Amino acid sequence: MRRAWPAWGPTLPSPLTPPPSPPAPEVAIVAGESSGDQLGALLMQALQEAGYACRFQGIAGPRMQGRGAISWYDMETLAVRGYLEAMSSLRRILAIRRDLRRRLLAAPPRLYIGIDAPDFNLGLEAALKRAGIPTVQFVGPTVWGWRRGRLRRVRQAVSHMLLIFPFEEELYRRVGIPASYVGHPLAYALPQRDQPRARERLGLDPEAEYIALLPGSRASELKALAAVYVETARRVLADRPGVRFLVPLVTRATREMFVRAIGAADAHELPLRILYGHAHDALQAADAALVASGTATLEALLLGCPHVITYRVPWLTYQIMKRQAYLPYVGMPNILAGRFLVPEHLQDAARPEVLADALLALLRDQPVRAAMQSEFARLRAELTRDTPRLIAEALAPYLT
Repeated sequence: MRRAWPAWGPTLPSPLTPPPSPPAPEVAIVAGESSGDQLGALLMQALQEAGYACRFQGIAGPRMQGRGAISWYDMETLAVRGYLEAMSSLRRILAIRRDLRRRLLAAPPRLYIGIDAPDFNLGLEAALKRAGIPTVQFVGPTVWGWRRGRLRRVRQAVSHMLLIFPFEEELYRRVGIPASYVGHPLAYALPQRDQPRARERLGLDPEAEYIALLPGSRASELKALAAVYVETARRVLADRPGVRFLVPLVTRATREMFVRAIGAADAHELPLRILYGHAHDALQAADAALVASGTATLEALLLGCPHVITYRVPWLTYQIMKRQAYLPYVGMPNILAGRFLVPEHLQDAARPEVLADALLALLRDQPVRAAMQSEFARLRAELTRDTPRLIAEALAPYLT
Protein backbone atom coordinates (compact mmCIF):
# COMPACT_ATOMS: atom_id res chain seq x y z
CA MET A 1 0.00 0.00 0.00
CA ARG A 2 1.36 3.38 -0.93
CA ARG A 3 1.65 5.80 1.91
CA ALA A 4 0.93 9.47 1.65
CA TRP A 5 3.91 11.75 2.01
CA PRO A 6 3.90 13.70 5.25
CA ALA A 7 2.93 17.35 5.03
CA TRP A 8 6.14 19.18 5.95
CA GLY A 9 6.00 22.93 6.53
CA PRO A 10 3.02 25.27 6.21
CA THR A 11 0.21 24.49 3.82
CA LEU A 12 0.57 26.69 0.75
CA PRO A 13 -2.46 28.22 -1.00
CA SER A 14 -3.38 26.91 -4.39
CA PRO A 15 -1.76 28.99 -7.15
CA LEU A 16 -5.25 29.29 -8.68
CA THR A 17 -6.67 31.00 -5.58
CA PRO A 18 -6.03 34.77 -5.61
CA PRO A 19 -4.88 36.36 -2.36
CA PRO A 20 -7.59 38.18 -0.41
CA SER A 21 -8.13 41.76 -1.50
CA PRO A 22 -7.30 44.52 1.00
CA PRO A 23 -10.35 46.23 2.46
CA ALA A 24 -11.64 49.16 0.45
CA PRO A 25 -10.56 52.51 1.90
CA GLU A 26 -13.33 54.24 3.84
CA VAL A 27 -13.75 57.82 2.63
CA ALA A 28 -16.08 60.25 4.36
CA ILE A 29 -17.47 62.82 1.93
CA VAL A 30 -19.85 65.75 2.44
CA ALA A 31 -21.51 67.94 -0.22
CA GLY A 32 -23.93 70.69 0.70
CA GLU A 33 -25.91 71.52 -2.44
CA SER A 34 -26.57 70.62 -6.06
CA SER A 35 -23.31 72.09 -7.44
CA GLY A 36 -21.34 70.24 -4.77
CA ASP A 37 -23.12 67.03 -5.73
CA GLN A 38 -21.85 67.48 -9.31
CA LEU A 39 -18.29 68.06 -8.09
CA GLY A 40 -18.45 65.14 -5.68
CA ALA A 41 -19.69 62.78 -8.39
CA LEU A 42 -16.80 63.77 -10.66
CA LEU A 43 -14.29 63.26 -7.83
CA MET A 44 -15.72 59.82 -7.10
CA GLN A 45 -15.59 58.93 -10.78
CA ALA A 46 -11.96 60.08 -10.98
CA LEU A 47 -10.92 57.83 -8.09
CA GLN A 48 -12.94 54.86 -9.34
CA GLU A 49 -11.44 55.12 -12.84
CA ALA A 50 -7.96 55.41 -11.30
CA GLY A 51 -8.54 52.04 -9.59
CA TYR A 52 -9.38 53.13 -6.04
CA ALA A 53 -12.26 50.98 -4.76
CA CYS A 54 -13.24 53.40 -2.02
CA ARG A 55 -16.38 53.22 0.10
CA PHE A 56 -17.93 56.70 0.28
CA GLN A 57 -20.23 57.70 3.14
CA GLY A 58 -21.44 61.02 4.52
CA ILE A 59 -23.81 63.54 2.94
CA ALA A 60 -24.41 63.11 -0.78
CA GLY A 61 -26.85 64.17 -3.45
CA PRO A 62 -28.40 62.02 -6.19
CA ARG A 63 -25.39 62.15 -8.53
CA MET A 64 -22.98 61.02 -5.81
CA GLN A 65 -25.41 58.34 -4.66
CA GLY A 66 -25.57 57.15 -8.25
CA ARG A 67 -21.81 56.61 -7.97
CA GLY A 68 -22.29 54.50 -4.84
CA ALA A 69 -22.09 57.04 -2.00
CA ILE A 70 -24.19 56.35 1.11
CA SER A 71 -25.87 59.51 2.43
CA TRP A 72 -26.67 59.67 6.13
CA TYR A 73 -28.63 62.92 5.79
CA ASP A 74 -30.62 64.80 3.17
CA MET A 75 -28.17 67.07 1.35
CA GLU A 76 -30.81 69.81 0.96
CA THR A 77 -30.65 70.42 4.73
CA LEU A 78 -27.31 72.16 4.19
CA ALA A 79 -28.39 74.12 1.08
CA VAL A 80 -28.81 77.54 2.67
CA ARG A 81 -27.20 80.80 1.66
CA GLY A 82 -26.68 84.00 3.61
CA TYR A 83 -26.52 84.80 7.31
CA LEU A 84 -30.23 85.09 8.06
CA GLU A 85 -31.14 82.00 6.04
CA ALA A 86 -28.47 79.98 7.83
CA MET A 87 -29.60 81.20 11.24
CA SER A 88 -33.09 79.79 10.75
CA SER A 89 -31.59 76.33 10.10
CA LEU A 90 -28.64 76.63 12.47
CA ARG A 91 -29.81 74.24 15.18
CA ARG A 92 -30.48 71.44 12.71
CA ILE A 93 -27.21 72.01 10.82
CA LEU A 94 -25.12 72.03 14.01
CA ALA A 95 -26.81 68.83 15.20
CA ILE A 96 -25.90 67.13 11.91
CA ARG A 97 -22.29 68.27 12.20
CA ARG A 98 -22.04 67.03 15.80
CA ASP A 99 -23.41 63.63 14.77
CA LEU A 100 -21.01 63.40 11.84
CA ARG A 101 -18.06 64.24 14.10
CA ARG A 102 -19.14 61.60 16.63
CA ARG A 103 -19.55 58.90 13.96
CA LEU A 104 -16.30 59.68 12.20
CA LEU A 105 -14.22 59.89 15.37
CA ALA A 106 -15.71 56.59 16.56
CA ALA A 107 -14.89 54.87 13.25
CA PRO A 108 -12.13 56.94 11.60
CA PRO A 109 -12.14 56.94 7.79
CA ARG A 110 -8.96 56.84 5.73
CA LEU A 111 -9.78 60.33 4.45
CA TYR A 112 -12.38 63.07 4.84
CA ILE A 113 -13.34 65.11 1.76
CA GLY A 114 -15.41 68.28 2.10
CA ILE A 115 -17.01 69.49 -1.13
CA ASP A 116 -17.43 73.27 -1.01
CA ALA A 117 -19.81 74.28 1.91
CA PRO A 118 -16.86 75.77 3.85
CA ASP A 119 -18.91 77.10 6.77
CA PHE A 120 -20.07 73.54 7.46
CA ASN A 121 -16.98 71.59 6.47
CA LEU A 122 -14.13 73.59 7.99
CA GLY A 123 -15.30 73.18 11.59
CA LEU A 124 -15.74 69.45 11.11
CA GLU A 125 -12.42 69.13 9.29
CA ALA A 126 -10.58 70.87 12.13
CA ALA A 127 -11.87 68.32 14.68
CA LEU A 128 -11.00 65.40 12.43
CA LYS A 129 -7.54 66.71 11.59
CA ARG A 130 -6.74 67.11 15.31
CA ALA A 131 -7.65 63.44 15.69
CA GLY A 132 -5.16 62.47 12.98
CA ILE A 133 -7.63 62.00 10.11
CA PRO A 134 -6.40 63.56 6.84
CA THR A 135 -8.80 66.18 5.49
CA VAL A 136 -9.17 67.47 1.93
CA GLN A 137 -11.31 70.44 0.95
CA PHE A 138 -12.45 70.42 -2.68
CA VAL A 139 -13.21 74.05 -3.62
CA GLY A 140 -11.71 76.63 -1.33
CA PRO A 141 -13.67 79.36 0.40
CA THR A 142 -13.59 82.59 -1.58
CA VAL A 143 -10.93 84.21 0.57
CA TRP A 144 -9.79 86.10 -2.56
CA GLY A 145 -13.20 87.78 -2.72
CA TRP A 146 -14.20 88.34 0.90
CA ARG A 147 -13.52 87.22 4.51
CA ARG A 148 -9.78 86.78 3.96
CA GLY A 149 -9.37 86.10 7.68
CA ARG A 150 -10.61 82.56 7.07
CA LEU A 151 -7.18 81.52 5.75
CA ARG A 152 -5.95 80.87 9.29
CA ARG A 153 -8.97 78.69 9.94
CA VAL A 154 -8.38 76.81 6.70
CA ARG A 155 -4.76 76.09 7.67
CA GLN A 156 -5.92 74.58 10.97
CA ALA A 157 -8.59 72.44 9.32
CA VAL A 158 -7.26 71.20 5.98
CA SER A 159 -4.49 68.77 5.08
CA HIS A 160 -4.77 69.55 1.37
CA MET A 161 -6.80 71.87 -0.86
CA LEU A 162 -8.13 70.96 -4.30
CA LEU A 163 -8.54 74.27 -6.11
CA ILE A 164 -10.64 75.05 -9.19
CA PHE A 165 -9.33 78.49 -10.17
CA PRO A 166 -5.74 79.09 -11.33
CA PHE A 167 -5.15 82.23 -9.27
CA GLU A 168 -5.87 80.44 -5.97
CA GLU A 169 -2.90 78.07 -5.76
CA GLU A 170 -0.26 80.68 -4.96
CA LEU A 171 -2.53 82.37 -2.40
CA TYR A 172 -2.94 79.16 -0.38
CA ARG A 173 0.65 78.01 -0.67
CA ARG A 174 1.89 81.42 0.44
CA VAL A 175 0.30 80.85 3.86
CA GLY A 176 1.52 77.26 4.15
CA ILE A 177 -1.57 75.33 3.02
CA PRO A 178 -0.77 72.41 0.66
CA ALA A 179 -2.81 72.93 -2.48
CA SER A 180 -3.30 71.55 -5.99
CA TYR A 181 -4.95 73.34 -8.89
CA VAL A 182 -7.00 70.67 -10.70
CA GLY A 183 -8.84 72.86 -13.19
CA HIS A 184 -12.54 73.50 -12.98
CA PRO A 185 -14.53 70.24 -13.18
CA LEU A 186 -17.32 71.93 -15.12
CA ALA A 187 -14.88 73.21 -17.73
CA TYR A 188 -13.67 69.65 -18.13
CA ALA A 189 -17.11 68.03 -18.15
CA LEU A 190 -19.44 70.42 -20.00
CA PRO A 191 -19.72 70.16 -23.77
CA GLN A 192 -18.87 72.96 -26.14
CA ARG A 193 -21.80 75.16 -27.13
CA ASP A 194 -24.03 73.57 -29.77
CA GLN A 195 -27.24 75.58 -29.97
CA PRO A 196 -28.93 73.62 -32.80
CA ARG A 197 -28.34 70.28 -31.05
CA ALA A 198 -29.57 71.62 -27.71
CA ARG A 199 -32.76 72.94 -29.33
CA GLU A 200 -33.28 69.58 -30.99
CA ARG A 201 -32.89 67.76 -27.65
CA LEU A 202 -35.50 70.03 -26.04
CA GLY A 203 -37.85 69.94 -29.01
CA LEU A 204 -37.63 73.71 -29.61
CA ASP A 205 -38.25 75.81 -32.69
CA PRO A 206 -34.83 76.15 -34.37
CA GLU A 207 -35.67 79.67 -35.60
CA ALA A 208 -37.33 81.18 -32.51
CA GLU A 209 -35.72 83.52 -29.98
CA TYR A 210 -35.31 82.04 -26.50
CA ILE A 211 -34.33 83.44 -23.12
CA ALA A 212 -33.32 81.09 -20.28
CA LEU A 213 -34.47 82.14 -16.82
CA LEU A 214 -32.41 80.65 -13.98
CA PRO A 215 -33.70 81.96 -10.64
CA GLY A 216 -31.62 79.58 -8.51
CA SER A 217 -31.76 76.12 -7.00
CA ARG A 218 -32.73 76.98 -3.41
CA ALA A 219 -36.15 77.76 -2.02
CA SER A 220 -34.77 80.98 -0.50
CA GLU A 221 -33.64 82.14 -3.94
CA LEU A 222 -37.03 81.44 -5.50
CA LYS A 223 -38.72 83.29 -2.66
CA ALA A 224 -36.62 86.35 -3.44
CA LEU A 225 -36.58 86.17 -7.23
CA ALA A 226 -39.51 84.20 -8.70
CA ALA A 227 -41.92 87.14 -8.87
CA VAL A 228 -39.15 89.39 -10.23
CA TYR A 229 -38.38 86.91 -13.00
CA VAL A 230 -42.03 86.53 -13.98
CA GLU A 231 -42.54 90.29 -14.26
CA THR A 232 -39.23 90.68 -16.12
CA ALA A 233 -40.38 88.09 -18.67
CA ARG A 234 -43.69 89.92 -19.11
CA ARG A 235 -41.85 93.20 -19.86
CA VAL A 236 -39.48 91.55 -22.33
CA LEU A 237 -42.40 89.90 -24.11
CA ALA A 238 -44.19 93.24 -24.45
CA ASP A 239 -41.18 94.57 -26.39
CA ARG A 240 -40.40 91.36 -28.35
CA PRO A 241 -43.66 89.45 -28.89
CA GLY A 242 -41.93 86.48 -30.52
CA VAL A 243 -39.61 85.69 -27.63
CA ARG A 244 -40.01 82.46 -25.61
CA PHE A 245 -38.73 81.50 -22.17
CA LEU A 246 -37.09 78.39 -20.71
CA VAL A 247 -37.06 77.90 -16.92
CA PRO A 248 -34.96 74.95 -15.70
CA LEU A 249 -35.68 74.07 -12.05
CA VAL A 250 -34.14 71.18 -10.17
CA THR A 251 -36.57 70.38 -7.34
CA ARG A 252 -40.31 69.96 -6.97
CA ALA A 253 -40.36 72.69 -4.31
CA THR A 254 -38.72 75.30 -6.57
CA ARG A 255 -40.97 74.36 -9.49
CA GLU A 256 -44.06 74.79 -7.33
CA MET A 257 -42.82 78.17 -6.10
CA PHE A 258 -42.28 79.42 -9.65
CA VAL A 259 -45.71 78.19 -10.77
CA ARG A 260 -47.28 80.01 -7.80
CA ALA A 261 -45.45 83.19 -8.82
CA ILE A 262 -46.95 82.90 -12.32
CA GLY A 263 -50.41 82.47 -10.83
CA ALA A 264 -50.00 85.35 -8.39
CA ALA A 265 -49.03 87.65 -11.27
CA ASP A 266 -51.84 86.28 -13.48
CA ALA A 267 -49.13 85.74 -16.09
CA HIS A 268 -50.46 82.57 -17.69
CA GLU A 269 -50.10 84.17 -21.12
CA LEU A 270 -46.29 83.95 -20.95
CA PRO A 271 -44.82 81.58 -23.59
CA LEU A 272 -42.85 79.88 -20.87
CA ARG A 273 -41.69 76.27 -20.55
CA ILE A 274 -40.63 74.92 -17.16
CA LEU A 275 -37.96 72.23 -17.52
CA TYR A 276 -37.25 69.49 -15.00
CA GLY A 277 -33.51 70.08 -14.76
CA HIS A 278 -31.88 70.48 -18.21
CA ALA A 279 -30.22 73.78 -17.17
CA HIS A 280 -27.23 73.05 -19.41
CA ASP A 281 -29.45 72.38 -22.41
CA ALA A 282 -31.43 75.55 -21.70
CA LEU A 283 -28.28 77.68 -21.56
CA GLN A 284 -27.01 76.22 -24.83
CA ALA A 285 -30.37 76.62 -26.55
CA ALA A 286 -30.99 80.20 -25.41
CA ASP A 287 -29.94 83.39 -27.15
CA ALA A 288 -29.55 85.08 -23.76
CA ALA A 289 -30.23 84.32 -20.10
CA LEU A 290 -31.10 85.91 -16.78
CA VAL A 291 -29.09 84.08 -14.13
CA ALA A 292 -29.08 84.21 -10.33
CA SER A 293 -25.56 84.75 -9.01
CA GLY A 294 -23.83 81.48 -8.18
CA THR A 295 -22.52 78.43 -10.00
CA ALA A 296 -25.03 78.97 -12.80
CA THR A 297 -23.17 82.11 -13.92
CA LEU A 298 -20.05 80.00 -14.48
CA GLU A 299 -22.11 77.38 -16.31
CA ALA A 300 -23.48 80.11 -18.57
CA LEU A 301 -19.92 81.23 -19.31
CA LEU A 302 -18.71 77.70 -20.06
CA LEU A 303 -21.70 77.03 -22.31
CA GLY A 304 -21.24 80.30 -24.19
CA CYS A 305 -24.57 81.87 -23.26
CA PRO A 306 -24.65 85.70 -23.05
CA HIS A 307 -26.41 86.62 -19.82
CA VAL A 308 -27.35 89.15 -17.17
CA ILE A 309 -26.60 88.43 -13.50
CA THR A 310 -28.96 89.29 -10.68
CA TYR A 311 -29.47 88.44 -7.02
CA ARG A 312 -31.35 89.41 -3.88
CA VAL A 313 -30.71 88.49 -0.26
CA PRO A 314 -32.19 89.88 2.98
CA TRP A 315 -31.06 93.44 3.69
CA LEU A 316 -28.90 92.57 6.71
CA THR A 317 -27.17 89.73 4.86
CA TYR A 318 -26.35 92.09 2.01
CA GLN A 319 -24.95 94.77 4.33
CA ILE A 320 -22.65 92.28 6.05
CA MET A 321 -21.42 90.77 2.79
CA LYS A 322 -20.89 94.17 1.18
CA ARG A 323 -18.68 95.33 4.03
CA GLN A 324 -16.50 92.20 3.88
CA ALA A 325 -16.10 92.10 0.10
CA TYR A 326 -12.87 92.97 -1.71
CA LEU A 327 -14.17 92.98 -5.29
CA PRO A 328 -16.70 95.28 -6.97
CA TYR A 329 -18.51 92.36 -8.67
CA VAL A 330 -20.02 89.04 -7.57
CA GLY A 331 -20.55 87.06 -10.79
CA MET A 332 -17.87 84.49 -11.57
CA PRO A 333 -17.47 85.63 -15.22
CA ASN A 334 -16.59 89.11 -13.97
CA ILE A 335 -14.27 87.81 -11.26
CA LEU A 336 -12.39 85.71 -13.80
CA ALA A 337 -12.27 88.51 -16.36
CA GLY A 338 -11.29 91.12 -13.77
CA ARG A 339 -13.88 93.53 -15.09
CA PHE A 340 -17.62 93.93 -15.68
CA LEU A 341 -17.86 91.57 -18.63
CA VAL A 342 -21.46 90.59 -17.76
CA PRO A 343 -24.05 93.10 -16.47
CA GLU A 344 -24.85 92.73 -12.76
CA HIS A 345 -28.04 94.07 -11.17
CA LEU A 346 -28.19 93.17 -7.50
CA GLN A 347 -30.38 93.84 -4.51
CA ASP A 348 -32.36 97.11 -4.99
CA ALA A 349 -31.30 97.21 -8.65
CA ALA A 350 -32.82 93.76 -9.21
CA ARG A 351 -36.11 95.22 -10.44
CA PRO A 352 -38.11 93.91 -13.40
CA GLU A 353 -37.79 97.11 -15.43
CA VAL A 354 -34.00 97.18 -14.97
CA LEU A 355 -33.54 93.49 -15.75
CA ALA A 356 -35.84 93.64 -18.78
CA ASP A 357 -33.91 96.61 -20.20
CA ALA A 358 -30.61 94.76 -19.69
CA LEU A 359 -31.89 91.63 -21.45
CA LEU A 360 -33.37 93.62 -24.31
CA ALA A 361 -30.11 95.52 -24.81
CA LEU A 362 -28.27 92.20 -24.98
CA LEU A 363 -30.70 90.76 -27.51
CA ARG A 364 -30.54 93.84 -29.75
CA ASP A 365 -26.74 94.14 -29.81
CA GLN A 366 -25.24 91.21 -31.70
CA PRO A 367 -21.64 92.58 -31.57
CA VAL A 368 -21.82 92.82 -27.77
CA ARG A 369 -23.08 89.24 -27.53
CA ALA A 370 -20.35 88.02 -29.88
CA ALA A 371 -17.62 89.82 -27.90
CA MET A 372 -18.97 88.34 -24.65
CA GLN A 373 -18.94 84.85 -26.14
CA SER A 374 -15.38 85.30 -27.42
CA GLU A 375 -14.19 86.23 -23.93
CA PHE A 376 -16.15 83.29 -22.49
CA ALA A 377 -14.22 80.94 -24.80
CA ARG A 378 -10.89 82.39 -23.67
CA LEU A 379 -11.78 82.01 -20.00
CA ARG A 380 -12.98 78.46 -20.53
CA ALA A 381 -9.62 77.52 -22.03
CA GLU A 382 -7.88 78.85 -18.90
CA LEU A 383 -10.06 76.68 -16.64
CA THR A 384 -9.78 73.45 -18.64
CA ARG A 385 -7.35 70.81 -17.38
CA ASP A 386 -7.38 67.00 -17.16
CA THR A 387 -9.30 67.32 -13.90
CA PRO A 388 -9.94 63.63 -13.08
CA ARG A 389 -6.26 62.74 -13.48
CA LEU A 390 -5.14 65.68 -11.35
CA ILE A 391 -7.67 64.84 -8.62
CA ALA A 392 -6.53 61.21 -8.49
CA GLU A 393 -2.86 62.23 -8.35
CA ALA A 394 -3.48 64.71 -5.52
CA LEU A 395 -5.44 62.19 -3.42
CA ALA A 396 -3.16 59.17 -4.09
CA PRO A 397 -0.90 59.77 -1.04
CA TYR A 398 -3.94 59.54 1.24
CA LEU A 399 -5.36 56.33 -0.25
CA THR A 400 -2.27 54.14 -0.77
